[in-house]
Amino acid sequence: MKKSIIPEGKIASDMIDARIGELSGWKGETLARVRALIHQADADVVEEWKWNVPVWSHDGIICTGETYKTVVKLTFAKGASVADPSGLFNSGLEGATRRAIDLPEGALIDEAAFRALFQAAVAVNGTKARQ
Repeated sequence: MKKSIIPEGKIASDMIDARIGELSGWKGETLARVRALIHQADADVVEEWKWNVPVWSHDGIICTGETYKTVVKLTFAKGASVADPSGLFNSGLEGATRRAIDLPEGALIDEAAFRALFQAAVAVNGTKARQ
């Protein structure tokens, strides 16, 4: 898949803002809420725009934020290596590398558990970066 091109004069955060804005209703609200939680979890997170979706990175990709007809999906690039004591991962559980969180309309997000999961994913990337 090709890397998304960011239009001249735009930055990744502009593209994410635009995506949230074009998603009316619960999908936009959910993506915006998760984005806020990501920034609370990691002040050094980097927003990127790849594959026509938001990407959050720290020492490598942490997760992507995709939207589908019935869910907002957060796919964690190295999710299989991330401890998930609260059981937030509910998709891609059979995969050897990635794990995802599918958030359907009306889903409640355990905010503390999500921030902890994101921080654990950052730590996994940090461990890999130092090897």
